[in-house]
Amino acid sequence: NSGPNKDAELVKKAFSTVQTNLSQIKIFHTDRGNEFRNKIIDEILEVFEIERSLSMKGCPYDNAVAEATYKVIKTEFVNHQIFETQEQLGYEFADYVNWYNNHRIHSSLGYLSPVEYRQNTLKKVV
Repeated sequence: NSGPNKDAELVKKAFSTVQTNLSQIKIFHTDRGNEFRNKIIDEILEVFEIERSLSMKGCPYDNAVAEATYKVIKTEFVNHQIFETQEQLGYEFADYVNWYNNHRIHSSLGYLSPVEYRQNTLKKVV
């Protein structure tokens, strides 16, 4: 999700868009930003019985996957872009996420998109 401020309301908005039953989420791992450590997020985690996991203080490597993903988004999506409105940013970001999940290949996933990788993995398990 996107918003004018990086705060608890933005994180709450992101939770509201999750398409999985939140009760199925076991752990919520984040850095120690104030947008994640507040009463609003505490209540969401408590209601859905989600365990909080915080990265170690001053250790960005503890949150390496999120940091790497953020770098990719900045490099591929944000750089050299100007968004006229918050709404335009939201639409274009949703389009980017769709492309990223369904079409962008990842060397770490055997040169498959995340959706292809998940489908192949599920076939092997089931």
